[in-house]
Amino acid sequence: MASRLRKLGITAAGVAIGAALSTYALRVSDVSPHHVQMEEMQRIRRKRTLPSRSEQVKTLQSGEEFDVLIIGGGATGAGCALDAVTRGLKTALVEADDFASGTSSKSTKLIHGGVRYLQNAIMGLDIEQYRMVKEALHERASMLRSAPHLTRPLPIMLPVYTWWQIPYFWVGIKAYDLVAGDRNVKTSYYLSREDALELFPMLRGDKLCGAIVYYDGQQDDARMCLAVSLTAARHGAAITNHVEVLELLKKKDPEGGKDILCGAKVRDNISKKEWTIKAKCVINATGPFTDSIRKMDNPTVKTICCPSSGVHIVLPGYYSPQQMGLLDPATSDGRVIFFLPWLNGTIAGTTDAPCEVTRSPMPSEDEIQFILSEIKNYLNKDVDVRRGDVLSAWSGIRPLVQDPNKGDTKSLARNHIVHVSESKLITIAGGKWTTFRAMAEHTIDAAIKACKLEPERECVTDGLWIEGAQGWTPTMYIRLVQDLGLEVEVAKHLAISYGDRAFAVAKMAALTGKRWPIIGKKLHPEFPYIDAEVRYGIREYACTLVDMVARRLRLSFLNVQAASEALPMTQMGQQVNRQLKEKIPVNLSKSEVETYTKRFETIDKDKKGYVSITDIKRAMKAFGDAEVSGEELHDILREIDTNMNGQVELDEYLQMMSAIKSGNISHSRFAAVAEQEEIRKEQERLRKQITVDRSGGGQQKKKVN
Repeated sequence: MASRLRKLGITAAGVAIGAALSTYALRVSDVSPHHVQMEEMQRIRRKRTLPSRSEQVKTLQSGEEFDVLIIGGGATGAGCALDAVTRGLKTALVEADDFASGTSSKSTKLIHGGVRYLQNAIMGLDIEQYRMVKEALHERASMLRSAPHLTRPLPIMLPVYTWWQIPYFWVGIKAYDLVAGDRNVKTSYYLSREDALELFPMLRGDKLCGAIVYYDGQQDDARMCLAVSLTAARHGAAITNHVEVLELLKKKDPEGGKDILCGAKVRDNISKKEWTIKAKCVINATGPFTDSIRKMDNPTVKTICCPSSGVHIVLPGYYSPQQMGLLDPATSDGRVIFFLPWLNGTIAGTTDAPCEVTRSPMPSEDEIQFILSEIKNYLNKDVDVRRGDVLSAWSGIRPLVQDPNKGDTKSLARNHIVHVSESKLITIAGGKWTTFRAMAEHTIDAAIKACKLEPERECVTDGLWIEGAQGWTPTMYIRLVQDLGLEVEVAKHLAISYGDRAFAVAKMAALTGKRWPIIGKKLHPEFPYIDAEVRYGIREYACTLVDMVARRLRLSFLNVQAASEALPMTQMGQQVNRQLKEKIPVNLSKSEVETYTKRFETIDKDKKGYVSITDIKRAMKAFGDAEVSGEELHDILREIDTNMNGQVELDEYLQMMSAIKSGNISHSRFAAVAEQEEIRKEQERLRKQITVDRSGGGQQKKKVN
């Protein structure tokens, strides 16, 4: 009894302290960039066309000096690039692997302020943790606003199995709402035992007293990072993946006489070419690899990164409701376990253990078994938690850091740190996904001050739309279904993955040859990913199959076996020309030859007898794809140009259609372009034939003689 009274006393104290802190949070003036003037943001115009990777590499090889060179293409590096370029700074970014290939694609997929951090702030009167939660809650709202297609509010249930914990958890969650203030996602609420089991039927019901439901955000982390990177590129940043920094370059500071950074020597890991990039400022945003870059700058510097492994597993979707997550705050060893729906699967995790820094961290069997055993504790007996149900597992390295700005480095920094070395290397380390934008803002602020840069404006990224957000609506997928003939599931996937760019993706899709859906051949029958995404992924700088299936499509994170089965399909575009070069005999009927000849002549507008790259570009533009790059146009041409003369003859086109008919190749972008051009021309002809009477334009008065 005394123990229960003590706990109730702690709860009461928490109420008072939480109320005081919350009142303080709501009264303190918000000096964040939330109040950026809209007219200033309107002047920040993004580029219409996204440069190809080869064009980006050429810019980096030009020899011109950049204001900022960012090392690292994860969430923080991408955020720094977007922040810098929208301030008017000449910006470059290089990533040794792929965008989001490290920790940024291996998170819990939550956008959160940190419920447990707020608990520590209240119970320990820790103002630093309180400020960290307040900042994260502001950034949570900013992310949900900037990328509505890639993010969504997610209710998370906290089951309670002891009666006295109900008011305790309720007060804590309400304090979380209050600290968020007017940027709260949705208001938390209490559920009775019966209501909790109705919403989460897989939950263990015995001894359940009730539940508290609160809201955080959820995202597709890899695509979010990629979208931020693409937005920076559209604004003018020169960014590229698979380019590794080999050496940091220095020169004498004319004012102080010290050696300061002036750029880096890099290598393109695709072409193996090496060159030098000149820059006034170099930013180290490499996450777990922070110390390797710091040691390039100064080999004697002490390490500050303390890597920690966080393992997650993916289970079938039936393990959790589609619209409700779950938090277990009291696991057997004190760690917090999340159980979250994500892309029709269920994510469970995470662990927290010291690890070595590696580019390919692997989860151990012990870590997987730990997560499975914890899951069993709060799922009912009807759910048989099996090792065979683990569809995928991954390990991400948290870059926890010791703050080199402080003399005492015994404790780890719970927030991010920005450090400026003697040679002006700007290092941003620590932090978490949710606060990437704020971390980038603080980093660019420090870079401007340390390296005496001259931006055109203050930070404008708070609330700035990222790639795909501007024209997106929750019901946009319906237009994809009705206008283009996509399967509903595929249309929904394209809409939430690409936002308003989904139409550009869909228009690259191959015809299915079925009555329905009309376009969009699936890469795997169990998932909504289609052939067009592979081709569009090249625009998004995918260079390898792993880039495609792991980060552009997310398939390897959802189901390893399905990813393996889909790999041959991701190489379809490369197979077309190779198959055609084998001179497959033409097996078309007379009527098919006539149809395809007419189609060929439609795209050959000038009646030259061949189709040029200009004809292809005109046809794709007429179909609404104005942003197709020169590199992609040449790629489409190469698929069918078997004699390599830079143009497509009728016999090459007929041979390709014959190969499609026989099944030797699965599709061709050129064939799709030709067919769509024929359909467009036919629609134009029919529109000209429709009279006002037949179009419903009103009755026509007949002339009386």
